[in-house]
Amino acid sequence: MNDFGMVTEARTVRFERLLPGPIERVWEYLTDSKKRATWLAAGEMDLRVGGKVRFDFKHSNLTTPPEAYPEKYKKYEKGVGFDCRITRIEPPRLLAFTWAGPVESEVTFELTPKGKQVQLVLTHARLSGRDGMVNVSSGWHAHLGVLAQRLEGEVPATFWPVFAKVEAEYEKRIPQG
Repeated sequence: MNDFGMVTEARTVRFERLLPGPIERVWEYLTDSKKRATWLAAGEMDLRVGGKVRFDFKHSNLTTPPEAYPEKYKKYEKGVGFDCRITRIEPPRLLAFTWAGPVESEVTFELTPKGKQVQLVLTHARLSGRDGMVNVSSGWHAHLGVLAQRLEGEVPATFWPVFAKVEAEYEKRIPQG
């Protein structure tokens, strides 16, 4: 399985990961604020269609020891947050929600048991164009790496170096125009 996200249609990227299960455990890492804070962002979720989702990002909390922010992202060093809303939910297999940005986009997580593992498919649709696709793809790529490490029982050592490396690769992979 290729770790890089794929452009599946205009302004849409899709990621696939095979993660340690069971499915209920992976679901908790998507929906429980404390567990989600270890790989993405803290924040409560009202688990119903139309329910509020809060994301409070503090990237320095993702790794041990905490990493310095790259200059490009220093303005977010004290954290950044935004509110979204759930658009679809079928526990523990499907979670979709809006995503704040230059234009409102949508994130969908689909979970499928595969023996003792779980296939996670993340689709981020209606992105704001190529620059948004590169940024979001790099972010999801790095965050999903941290999620996989957490589910494997490992303590992630890096976020920003991975982000920078894959950002350069997504610049090449995502076509202009």
